[in-house]
Amino acid sequence: MVHLLGQKKLQPRNKRSLIAEKSLQVRKSRELRMTILYHTSVLLLSLLMMYPLLWMVSSAFKTHAELFARMHQLIPLELYWGNFIEGWQGWGRHTFRTFFQNSFIISGSITAGQVILAPFVAYGFARVKFYGKKTLFAIVLGTLIVPMQLLMIPQFLLFNHFEWINTFLPLIIPGMLPAAFFIFLNTQIIRTLPLELDDAARIDGCGHFGIYSRIILPNIIPGLVTTAIFSFYWSWAEFMGPLLYIRSTRLFPVALALAAFSDPAGGTPWGQLLAMSTLSLIPIFIIFILLQKHLVEGITTTGMKG
Repeated sequence: MVHLLGQKKLQPRNKRSLIAEKSLQVRKSRELRMTILYHTSVLLLSLLMMYPLLWMVSSAFKTHAELFARMHQLIPLELYWGNFIEGWQGWGRHTFRTFFQNSFIISGSITAGQVILAPFVAYGFARVKFYGKKTLFAIVLGTLIVPMQLLMIPQFLLFNHFEWINTFLPLIIPGMLPAAFFIFLNTQIIRTLPLELDDAARIDGCGHFGIYSRIILPNIIPGLVTTAIFSFYWSWAEFMGPLLYIRSTRLFPVALALAAFSDPAGGTPWGQLLAMSTLSLIPIFIIFILLQKHLVEGITTTGMKG
């Protein structure tokens, strides 16, 4: 009798255990299906986003005839390097070595200016107390909504008065001045740092410059890297500025040299154009890959405030 009663007590427990195990299996199966669906969707969207880039790279290795005959095929029949060799010769008695050199001079100078000056201004907004700071910061952010087209004519007249036309100065000097976006970016990152670090530095006899150079700068490396990447990319891809101020072919940056390939009357060498466009992306990819970790950290820290 006791044995039968024990079996009756165990049966409900075994049923509950089986139900729990089955529920867990169903939950795991549902999670697995959602994970597969998520990764498949992301992969398909990634391929869709990357298709123009893949098409450009593959077309750079096609002959002119194959480029139009097999336009939708990503894999060329054979790797044709002639587009890179012929395209590198450039035009106007200047090779693409000159154009790349000009772009590196312009982008490197602008990037250096932003990395040096933008965090310095950001420190003032984040740590220094002065009258009208919030109003001035709001005005700086307000410049983000000012369209570039509104400033083109006044800037051109000003730089023409300075006799800077057909030089790099109209591109480099304004580009080195702290941009509102980078000021905001670094201000938000500096605000995440505890004020106790500043107080400890003041006890040790540091002023504002000592606090900035010894405490702030080493702790905002992600913000500096993000500033460098975005400023280099934007200045490297800039087209309107060089089009307005550069006249001589020897001063053309890569973006302007690529546009000069287009010839509606005589025919555009599309293979060479795509080959040089592919080469123009290599510096950006290298910088992004090397500094990707700091870039993500800098962007995620921007929205935080300590």
